[in-house]
Amino acid sequence: MPYADLREFMAKLEAVGKLHRIKTQVDKDWEISAVSRIAFESIPESKRPAVLFENVKGFDIPVVLGVNGASRAVYCLALECGIGDVQNKWSNAELDPIPPVLVPGGPVQENIFKGNDIDVTRLPMPTWTVGEDPSPYITAGCVVTKDPESGVRNVGTYRLQVKGPRKLGLFINYLQGGRDHIEKNNKAGKPTHVAIVQGTDPVIGLVSVSRVQADMDEYAVAGRLRGEAVQLVRCQTVDLEVPATAEIVIEGIVRANELEDEGPFGEYTGYMGPAAMSYVVDITCITHRNKPILQAFLSQMPPSESSCIRGIGRESTLYKHLVEDLRLPVRDVHLLEHGGAAAYLVVSIKKTHPAQPRTVMFACWAYAPQFGKITVIVDDDIDVRDPYDVNWALSFRVQPENDAFIISGTAAVSLDPSQAAADVRQEESTRRLSSKIGIDATRKHKFPPIALPPKEHLARVRQDWKKYGFHD
Repeated sequence: MPYADLREFMAKLEAVGKLHRIKTQVDKDWEISAVSRIAFESIPESKRPAVLFENVKGFDIPVVLGVNGASRAVYCLALECGIGDVQNKWSNAELDPIPPVLVPGGPVQENIFKGNDIDVTRLPMPTWTVGEDPSPYITAGCVVTKDPESGVRNVGTYRLQVKGPRKLGLFINYLQGGRDHIEKNNKAGKPTHVAIVQGTDPVIGLVSVSRVQADMDEYAVAGRLRGEAVQLVRCQTVDLEVPATAEIVIEGIVRANELEDEGPFGEYTGYMGPAAMSYVVDITCITHRNKPILQAFLSQMPPSESSCIRGIGRESTLYKHLVEDLRLPVRDVHLLEHGGAAAYLVVSIKKTHPAQPRTVMFACWAYAPQFGKITVIVDDDIDVRDPYDVNWALSFRVQPENDAFIISGTAAVSLDPSQAAADVRQEESTRRLSSKIGIDATRKHKFPPIALPPKEHLARVRQDWKKYGFHD
């Protein structure tokens, strides 16, 4: 059965030891960020829990993070499947989506604030990079927009700067669905309706950060992932629909053809994302459940929730494209968290033709142009998730002169600080172009036997490991 809402999923996480409650009072302006960073750095990924800050100084609203991407295990709990089934589950969701259903009302509108009662600063939005971020930021907002031509909804996760009680700055990078919708309205001189959803059934958050086809409703993809249609309610002041069981919704209007300075912000690259001229949102309504929970993402330096979530979802949709759509002999796909689940891509293949490694590279770059600045193709005996395996293949299956090549004029990795000046306000167009390196780390001829004990011997030792005096 799908999770009804964020609260039901948090109860599941707690039941399996994947939710850590912090009852000590914390300061949202520095402490939530610092505690979260230490947790992500010091707790092994496989054991890393979601973190619930129950007592935020000056607020009666708790803050939770990690409920979508504290680890791959948490991600799989959200999808109710094993790690080996994630890619197939995503493929099925795009091939056979379940459209959402409209319902007359839901808990998300138990409390409604309009006009002078609107004050987004009543919500405990954390400050993430103290001394660098200009103000608190919304990091886990599922931003809902609608294509003014087709009517297809987009749900995407973009950063939002809190600029005042009724004003937000909205940064959306190029090649994103929400930006396409706003720019279409801008050309017509019209404002754009927007709804910022916080705290949902977890699969909606996972879809929001992933890449699906532009003509596909993310709510419908989420429906198939959860096995049941998402229930939506109409917003109070904008022409959009939001999940009925969400915790908090901020409704607003993006001003037509008007930009303001926004940022900088600590981004998934591990560096400060530069200040930019970005969209302005005037808040028209805030609704929330009784006793709401504020959901946030930890971004900044990898490892982070941001890079974990993006990596798994992006890998799954790319794998579906390569295998289901193009019928390429791809065995696995991995966007390394070290590269923010964007810059460094490794793909394993069952090679039957010497041209296949480059064919796969170009297929990856065509599907997701901003990913894979460094793209490595390996044989199917290499575990793409094991850095030792990948680096071994790079070391001993590559002749740089023949097996590596660079192409220029490609789409840049979003917010990559290596390819342009830090201030994008006057140089945004230059930051859209970059280059890519492709490395064919497959075997090109018959290699000597691998120098390891026989597999059956290793299997016997693993089975009897404790008899040798070691512990798991």
